[in-house]
Amino acid sequence: MEAAVSRNMTEYSVYGSDIYKQVYIYGGLDRGPITLNRTFGFAWGVNGFLLFNALGKLGKDTAAAMRKRIAAEIKTTFASHYTHEVSLAGALQLDALSVYGKQATGEKFLIKPQS
Repeated sequence: MEAAVSRNMTEYSVYGSDIYKQVYIYGGLDRGPITLNRTFGFAWGVNGFLLFNALGKLGKDTAAAMRKRIAAEIKTTFASHYTHEVSLAGALQLDALSVYGKQATGEKFLIKPQS
């Protein structure tokens, strides 16, 4: 981002461009540290994004409309596909823990406590 906006700068600034850049971190599958390469100037911010915090800011009418849409499209737009379905007891087995404990993309488990 900084390379693109600083390309048209007419004079050098040790602080980089004054164009504000914002980065959002979604989720946390990788539990390692977040490393930022400081090539983006000083006008920037980093923030996390949590769905339920964002939904809380929308208001009751908007949240209700969103819930209604999800319910109407649960088998199409919002359909979920699972790699494995396991009972609660099955989820506590070491072989299952070793798979879903990785929290890998494309390895989604559905835990069915009623099974």
